[in-house]
Formats: sequence, structure tokens, C-alpha cells
Amino acid sequence: MRLVVFDVDGTLIDSQHHIHAAMSAAFAEAGLEPPTLSQVHAIVGLTLPIAVAAIRPDLPHATVDRIVGAYKASFLERRLQEDAPLFPGVVDCLTTLAACDDLVLGIATGKGRRGLDAMLDLHGLSRFFMTTQCADGHPSKPHPAMLEAACAAVGIPPARAIMVGDTTFDIEMAVSAGVLPVGVQWGYHPVESLTAAGAGWIAPDYPALTRWVGDWAA
Repeated sequence: MRLVVFDVDGTLIDSQHHIHAAMSAAFAEAGLEPPTLSQVHAIVGLTLPIAVAAIRPDLPHATVDRIVGAYKASFLERRLQEDAPLFPGVVDCLTTLAACDDLVLGIATGKGRRGLDAMLDLHGLSRFFMTTQCADGHPSKPHPAMLEAACAAVGIPPARAIMVGDTTFDIEMAVSAGVLPVGVQWGYHPVESLTAAGAGWIAPDYPALTRWVGDWAA
């Protein structure tokens, strides 16, 4: 058996505008200048307190906590108003891979449990994944804890697992966990950054990723 673990934001769903709008509203609520889209791209995948602190390392803990709370409320409001879409080819890829007897699918995301479950239910993806690891109860990426937990949950060693993600945090997490890192071209970090971080391969689209995983598992 082999394990294929997917990131969520920037890999399965295109949530950049939701994240940027919510982060901008949260910073404004705290009386601070909103971050740029490029600043938000740089922190997608990190857990919220780490992400806010990465944007503004000078902020006291109390302000970071205030921004985190405002972000969660703003993001929920935007999610209810408009869905963050799946990237093209996601469902076909997951359907094909989940049908393989020797493959198990999982998730490792910086989202909290509530946000992750809402996304999976909204898009009907829950049925594909045997393990879903999120920010709740784990250190932020690139710490390997989420991947270690995913492998342990399904009884598959890291050497027989891959991590599919769009950020250097995903790639670095995989390297630390002893999991093969696979980057994607359609996400939020530049391809050259993913390669420099140690990505073993960069997928140009979901059909190519589906074929590559099939060859890897053969």
C-alpha cells in the first residue's frame, strides 16, 4: 500500500481571494495596513498565528490573537457568501486514485478542523480520504507532525508516501518526514521555490499528476 497526501489551499481549492480578503479585513479591524496579495501568497499553508506573525513579526501576541479571531469570522462570512472553487481536474484525479486498490489518500492542511470539514462536505470530497490532518493539534507546517500522523493513522511508512502541495512549507514538511515531495504549478508559491525546497517532481496539471502517481505506485 502507498499513501498520497494532499494539501488543500492552493492545491485542491483556489482560495487565495477568500484568504486575502479575510486577512485584509482582520488587519483593518486591528487598525493595521492590510497585507498585499503577494504577502498572503507567501504565508498560505501556515497555521493562522504563525501566518500573521510572519506577515508582521513586530506585533505583540495580543494583537496577533485579535487578528486571528477577526480572520476566522471574516473567512467564515466570505465562505458562506461564495465558495472557493476546486482547481480543474481535482475530482477526476481523486476518483481515479481512490479506485486503486494499492493507494490510500489523505490530507495535511494548515486549515482548522471546522474549515477543513466544511470544505470537504461542500465539495463532496470526504469519501476520498482515509486520514485528514489539520492545524488543530499539530504544529504548523513545515514541521513533519501532520505527515507523521497521517502515515501512522493508515499504517503506511513515510518511504511509501508522497506529499502533493503548492508551497515550500509542504515540500519542506515532506522532506523532514521522509516523504517524497511533489509540487504543483497551479498554486501560490513559484515553481523555482518548490524545486529549491526539494520537490522531486512538479505537476503541470491534475491529469499529469494522476498519471505520475499511477506510475509511482506501479
